[in-house]
Amino acid sequence: MDLRFPTAEPTLAEIQALDAVIGESVVAEGWEREHGGAHRAASQRHHLLAALHALQDRVGWISPGGLGELSRRLDVPPAEAYGVASFYAMFALEERPLKTVHVCADLACQTRGAGALMDALEHEPGWAPSPCLGLCERAPAVLVTEAGEHPHEAVIAPATASEVIVAIRRPAAELPAEAPVAAAAPQAATEAADDLLLLRRVGIVDPSSLDSYRAHGGYAALRAALDMGPAEIIREVTESNLVGRGGAAFPTGRKWAAVAAQPVRTHYLVCNADESEPGTFKDRVLIEGDPFALVEAMTIAAFATGCEHGYVYLRGEYPRAHHHLQHAIDVARERGYLGPDVMGHGFAFDIEIVRGAGAYICGEETAIFNSIEGYRGEPRSKPPFPVEIGLFGKPTVVNNVETLVNVLPVMMRGGRDYAGIGTGGSTGTKLFCVSGNVADPGVYEVAFGATLREVIELAGGVTSGRTLQAVLMGGAAGSFVRADEIDFPLTLEGARAHKTTLGSGVVMVLDDTVDLPTFLRRIAAFFRDESCGQCVPCRVGTVRQEEALIRLTVKPQHGNPDVDRAHELQLLRDVGLAMRDASICGLGQTAWGAIESAIDRLGALS
Repeated sequence: MDLRFPTAEPTLAEIQALDAVIGESVVAEGWEREHGGAHRAASQRHHLLAALHALQDRVGWISPGGLGELSRRLDVPPAEAYGVASFYAMFALEERPLKTVHVCADLACQTRGAGALMDALEHEPGWAPSPCLGLCERAPAVLVTEAGEHPHEAVIAPATASEVIVAIRRPAAELPAEAPVAAAAPQAATEAADDLLLLRRVGIVDPSSLDSYRAHGGYAALRAALDMGPAEIIREVTESNLVGRGGAAFPTGRKWAAVAAQPVRTHYLVCNADESEPGTFKDRVLIEGDPFALVEAMTIAAFATGCEHGYVYLRGEYPRAHHHLQHAIDVARERGYLGPDVMGHGFAFDIEIVRGAGAYICGEETAIFNSIEGYRGEPRSKPPFPVEIGLFGKPTVVNNVETLVNVLPVMMRGGRDYAGIGTGGSTGTKLFCVSGNVADPGVYEVAFGATLREVIELAGGVTSGRTLQAVLMGGAAGSFVRADEIDFPLTLEGARAHKTTLGSGVVMVLDDTVDLPTFLRRIAAFFRDESCGQCVPCRVGTVRQEEALIRLTVKPQHGNPDVDRAHELQLLRDVGLAMRDASICGLGQTAWGAIESAIDRLGALS
């Protein structure tokens, strides 16, 4: 392949950053390039995303010189490397200051004053509006990133204008520490904490201590699983009726059995921790508060399905989760819970974290594969399905954090006992991310079958003195329910009967202060920004959807004719149906759902 590199040269800092991630140049000139050097370089392409992070963490942006050096080392065409770098919202391709203050402008923060915060900062330099940061329980939220030899990140949430101004002017390392993770899981501090399956250790164990984790029941599930053997583990998971908690609700036991039966080696396990749905933060809370639980659960899943290597695809905006999880992996490896001989049972398994870079589409299971492999995070056509041909072309298990952590109580209680929790069609417990206009936003764990009203009341109810306008279920890809509809059971079957969705567990409460048209425009802008652009229905449809909403909800300029509302509403429906029926993946297929429900259930835009 004839590669043409930029003429710009990398700085010493950029060279050092790349050395730390991928070492010195893999491909030499001349003979080695023609006789196998390029093949060796191609096997390193999966380091591309980490190398891009390394460049930005060191100098604050992806410069032409740095990108060219990265392309040379990995033997990746510069156009392809640029295509990957430009795909992700977190990467800057134009020079900017070493420190950037990211102010969340997305849905949950919008309900808690993000607009007023940004208005107050209008004349301050050094900050930029940001998509959802996954800190929805502490809205409005701010993430500070500071590049350098020792890069630093800090969170301010909830944030005031004066605190943001201080953050702009002060080194990130000097900013106050982030609030304890226990604050995001109010139930963990109550007398009912012992009844929780997933949150019971959050705020109780020291997330940095393996001994603390073991003192609270840690690794008992893995011991039981190793005694059972792979076939029995899969049988118990199947009997539990555990389904995926990321939104698709696919039976976990069936997925595991399909991968375990594949004769092709190697098998891979991918944990989807990229929860980028606005309003979703449950996986962050689990990782920050109980990281060893995820490591243990992944090890069980790998043992059952014959996976030799696991990847955690972790959302890039989660600095504390990244730190806690990497520490847990390192300690587990040191103590023999990961590595070539897990707990002396002759089973080899290890875990690697891949840090995402701000792309909602990478929550789609095949887009994750492309991202890990060093390509643009675009979904693949199915079939073939991941259980047959997934990451690096091999059989792959993909589960999200909440699904995997549920495996621990399944192992300890048994599949049949676990299936007795909840309802026949929806077994176990579910984590709900309650945000917006409630007194105590946070992650709440309830058995399937609790009503939406009960979950809102767990979070303290609607903010004092206000009335409930609507609830957004499932996030931007979900749907609205009215204030008089909140007594339905939160089960998969209950949501279907009520013509809504549980999705990933978003419960975003909107009181009467929320301007619904502005809120809907933000949903449309979110999908416009996050469309990967691979297919026409989504690439064009999300833009047309936003344009129609703007015409319907923003007052025409003086002298312009009135908008033909009937025509615009019909156009919205036509575009929405085209996206739903013809888009490649779930992003385009669900981009119209919340807006449709706002029109049909809430009477919005009428």
